[in-house]
Amino acid sequence: MRWIDRLHAVVWSADGDSAAVDGPFGSGELRSHEEKGYTIVPGLLSPAEVQEYWSELERLTADPALADDHRVIREPGSGAIRSIFEVHRISEVIAGLARDRRVLDAARQILGSEVYIHQSRINYMPGFEGKGFYWHSDFETWHAEDGLPAPRAVSLSIALTDNYPFNGGLMVMPGSHRHFVPGRGETPSENHRRSLIMQNVGVPSHDDITELAAEYGIDQFTGAAGAGLWFDSNIMHGSGNNITPYPRSNIFLVFNSVDNAPVDPFEAKAPRPPHIAARDATPMLRRGRG
Repeated sequence: MRWIDRLHAVVWSADGDSAAVDGPFGSGELRSHEEKGYTIVPGLLSPAEVQEYWSELERLTADPALADDHRVIREPGSGAIRSIFEVHRISEVIAGLARDRRVLDAARQILGSEVYIHQSRINYMPGFEGKGFYWHSDFETWHAEDGLPAPRAVSLSIALTDNYPFNGGLMVMPGSHRHFVPGRGETPSENHRRSLIMQNVGVPSHDDITELAAEYGIDQFTGAAGAGLWFDSNIMHGSGNNITPYPRSNIFLVFNSVDNAPVDPFEAKAPRPPHIAARDATPMLRRGRG
């Protein structure tokens, strides 16, 4: 099966057209997001806020109560913490960030509805040994294994460290969100146990990646700590290994429309556990700064 043209909007509204929900983005920014599939917001967090959330990341990674928690994912080989999932339920600090108007209103504006968190995590890509992720579309997994009917979800990655071109920064293919690229192979049972460490199932072929790169090119998310990257659930993205001394850490929040609540998985035999893919589509309430 080859690529499938996208039939759904990227920027949604209550009546199906773009830009009907109030939020922080202007009409030009929304048109750009619709076209490219991503938007960078420099200085989304102030330096003081970056320090606050970095301190929270450090606290969580050092918390002995989380050492054997099933929500903690470790690097293959070294055992260093790679990610902590469902972090908005573990940390009141990050829960407040998810409800911050600068964040929540932007998600509502892009998705044109009330939203809830489909997934949250902190990523800690350590220096020298941080492993990257192969090219993939999140929606491929969220559709096949979580049961999201449509790509009406958007992710926010907030940098807590400076993102350089050489420390494993996230790469995206602008415009690739216009096509659904089916992954190779069948989804095995409990695929999340392997894919969250090293993803090699449900990913596109080398030929697909070569063709996409030739058509759309590759952009990279770089910049100072505190920047935010909003990106569409269907955009092709990936990251390389970090062999530099500089860690690349971020907070990762995925918002899904309450009108796109998960159903039974479209490929997997059972949905992934709720700490990885929430199934409670209760709308989020605004709170905190902003």
